[in-house]
Amino acid sequence: MLYPDLFKQLEAVRWNMDTDIPWDQFDGSLLTDEQAQTIKMNAITEWAALPATEMFLRDNRHDSDFSAFMSVWFFEEQKHALVMMEYLRRFRPDLAPTEAELHEVRFEFDPAPPLETLMLHFCGEIRLHHWYRRAAEWHTEPVIKAIYETLSRDEARHGGAYLRYMKRALTQFGDEARAAFAKVGVLMASARRTAQALHPTNLHVSAKLYPLDTIQSRLPDPAWLENWLDKQIQFDADWEGKVAERILHNLGSLMGRPFATVQELNRFRKEVNQAHSRKDGLPLCA
Repeated sequence: MLYPDLFKQLEAVRWNMDTDIPWDQFDGSLLTDEQAQTIKMNAITEWAALPATEMFLRDNRHDSDFSAFMSVWFFEEQKHALVMMEYLRRFRPDLAPTEAELHEVRFEFDPAPPLETLMLHFCGEIRLHHWYRRAAEWHTEPVIKAIYETLSRDEARHGGAYLRYMKRALTQFGDEARAAFAKVGVLMASARRTAQALHPTNLHVSAKLYPLDTIQSRLPDPAWLENWLDKQIQFDADWEGKVAERILHNLGSLMGRPFATVQELNRFRKEVNQAHSRKDGLPLCA
């Protein structure tokens, strides 16, 4: 089992909201209304770990090890929402999310293949790590800068934990896992070619609720994410390149084969599918 070791690792570096956040360094002159509004939207987005956890537990009933790890991931992700809400409660209580606004992003996701979902969230953690690094640079108020730096490190550690479950999946499922990871990796490392941000909170997850079936579509300001990325933290092509590079590097290490470009990963995906087709008579993934 991976859960006991991951619990110890994450427990050893867990930060305390009261003592590890420099609340006494707050400088109200450096917090703009625009920045405070983004903190509210981000807090609600982080609250979406709740429906994501419900999805993970439902779709991984066969895997008690991974499901147990969700107790750690869920705790830490909800803590991200909570620390942003605490920031607003202290310094901009007029913008603190209401319970109704938080509950709006809790809805049932359609069932999805566990391997693809695992890879999707691994990539999501890498992307969020980089988003929060950039947000820490954009913000001017010292306390929220420190919060984003803290959350960025958490997201990197979460990505590492997901990677360990991906390694385990390769030993359990072989080419099925390779094909699933490569398929999602091609998508998530190609964000520069897409019109929208590729992150789990911005993808459609419920056919019956479409088009209001993304986390972002259910925020008080549905256009927040794109504006935050493009106009505020300016997550440009260079930053997108850093995300793609990390996805390709980690998949290369996982598969024992370097991928310098998305095109190389896509060729690998086709090779795996062809090998599986010859073995079983049916293609695994399109």
